[in-house]
Amino acid sequence: MHAPASAPDAPTAATDTTPWPAPAAAWGMVGLLFLAGVFSVVDRAILNMVVDPVRADLGISDARIGLLQGLAFGLFYACMGVPMGLLADRVQRRRLLMAGIGLWSIATIASGLAHSFGQIFAARLLVGLGEAALGPCAISLIADLFAPDRRGRPISLFMMGQSLAAGIAIWFTGRVLAMSAAGDFAGWPVLAGLAPWRTAFVLAGVLGLVVVAGFAMAREPARRQSGVTVAQPTLAECGAWFWQNRSVMLPLYLGFALVFVAAYGAASWQPAMLMRGFHQTPGFVAAWLAPTSMAFSAAGPLIGGWLVDRAARSGRVLSRHAILRVVPLLALPSALAVAVGDPRVAAVLVASGNAIYAVLGTVMLATLQAIVPPRMRGTAVALTLVFNTLIGASLGPLMVGAITDNVLGDPARVGLSIALVAVPALVLGAISYAMGAVAMARALTRESEPALLLKAASGA
Repeated sequence: MHAPASAPDAPTAATDTTPWPAPAAAWGMVGLLFLAGVFSVVDRAILNMVVDPVRADLGISDARIGLLQGLAFGLFYACMGVPMGLLADRVQRRRLLMAGIGLWSIATIASGLAHSFGQIFAARLLVGLGEAALGPCAISLIADLFAPDRRGRPISLFMMGQSLAAGIAIWFTGRVLAMSAAGDFAGWPVLAGLAPWRTAFVLAGVLGLVVVAGFAMAREPARRQSGVTVAQPTLAECGAWFWQNRSVMLPLYLGFALVFVAAYGAASWQPAMLMRGFHQTPGFVAAWLAPTSMAFSAAGPLIGGWLVDRAARSGRVLSRHAILRVVPLLALPSALAVAVGDPRVAAVLVASGNAIYAVLGTVMLATLQAIVPPRMRGTAVALTLVFNTLIGASLGPLMVGAITDNVLGDPARVGLSIALVAVPALVLGAISYAMGAVAMARALTRESEPALLLKAASGA
């Protein structure tokens, strides 16, 4: 049975006794979110496979490539994270997603048509602006589609889309490069005559626009809240709440950002590491890294979702925090893939990181859902975008490129640059999560609001 609906353009409220949406409608929306997650990563990850052709075509350095991989995408993505979160708490999330997906898809097409560093930098800015809408809307929608003890699987499926997309992007880009080199797009409008790397960007952007049509046919679920109306918090109220609870919130956000310094820094350069340091072709990378990445990416969210649901039913209040402080250390082998001698083993180690980061992301988002008031869920997820992007996505790729250019002075040693950035970041991330667990234990003795919400979500 569907939840009652109101005017199509306005967010609606549902009481705790309102039936949840029908499973078919709920999982249909999750399927669309899955596809949106896939294309959001594919559009930004294509560049990781075409680093050297873009460098040669535009005449830029590894450090500038790092700017395109990180800061160019991340600037608007971070700055617009909180505004998008506030919008997700106020307006119809389905339409906000349609606008965001449309913008980042058009900007991806523009990336493939750029002829200077400034033009592609501007296009990447707009990709980040569009993608800032996805996370807050997706997690907020899932919270209104599924009961608290059933959110692990839909969150894991959404995260799986973003995780699988790393391998899909490698496969897609490798396939387009091969087809373009063979002249398969010679008779196509717009694509004829484009360099292979440009063709990959244009095709990915066009495919993203198809997802917009899917959301146009979907239905917005009612917002769930105790009581009859949904209180919409102001920016000042959100800021005051997060500042008041900073001791438990800040270590979570900082730990997430530090871990993703390693994740973004490594993922941006590991295909180049295999091609430069191990003297492999894009075809080898597509053949080995794509399927192994997708296998690990499929496993990671499923494991994360299982851990989340098990933690919710365990009755142990700090079980989520215990998971978070251990998981970052499991990614260390992936960060050290350069140390092995066989490129196939290196590719498997690189791919294994996708599972670890997916587990972390799933548990992190579920933890935020458990400790933040329902009216602020969109804002809470948006803050992960701010911290994760300003620290993780912006610094990780740039630091790796800068170390390769200015410290090691050898493009073939980019794998060592990855290790120098990723290993300390992972260790510091684990330490930050451990500090968050200590802070939450203290909050439980004070019975602060996040602690009471966590106890309720844990059945304690």
